[in-house]
Amino acid sequence: MNASLINICSIKMSTWKAQPEMKLPTWGGKRPGAGRKRLSPRPNVVHRTRPKLTRHVPVHITLRVQKHVWNMRSQRCFRIIERSFLAGCQQFGFRLVHFSTQRNHFHLVCEAENRRALSRGIQGLAIRIAKGLNKLMARSGGVFADRYHQRLLRTPAEVKHALNYVAHNARHHGQPLEGWGDPFTSSTALVAAQSWLLKRAMPGRLQEGVRVLTSKAG
Repeated sequence: MNASLINICSIKMSTWKAQPEMKLPTWGGKRPGAGRKRLSPRPNVVHRTRPKLTRHVPVHITLRVQKHVWNMRSQRCFRIIERSFLAGCQQFGFRLVHFSTQRNHFHLVCEAENRRALSRGIQGLAIRIAKGLNKLMARSGGVFADRYHQRLLRTPAEVKHALNYVAHNARHHGQPLEGWGDPFTSSTALVAAQSWLLKRAMPGRLQEGVRVLTSKAG
């Protein structure tokens, strides 16, 4: 090998640079911005296994709608909502006993035979309400912002507090009320309570009779 060829090879080797590593797009895994996007300004309900449930323990449910949904305390929306409550208040081993309707969320006091019955009952209510509201708003797609939040009411004090919170939730949110009570909140039970805890904690006016829904709210 002559000297000129050796010089050319050494020049090429000295000017060679390593090719930069190509960064390919990836999917899945933990990274900034990953995961389901929030549909409401509040934090989403954490996806965890629901606790075991029996028919002896009432449940306080909170269910929120997306921001595009009209004010649910309007007569046009509430007429659909209360019909859905009446039609779906007792099915699949699920019982909706009391409710409170706010502008963008519901509070429900329920009973269920087990965790599956509760899930199916809430899902049934949500489907009825979503179909009705979408038809009213002349649109399609999702209505509810997230999974429902639940709290098991294991003691008489917890049940009493939850009933009081649901009954007066409109005042908690600063809604103007005329006269006694809230027309968008159940004043009597939709169905008779079955659990001892709920029967014991409910005042007489809240446990006697089944509410007749009339859509008289303005």
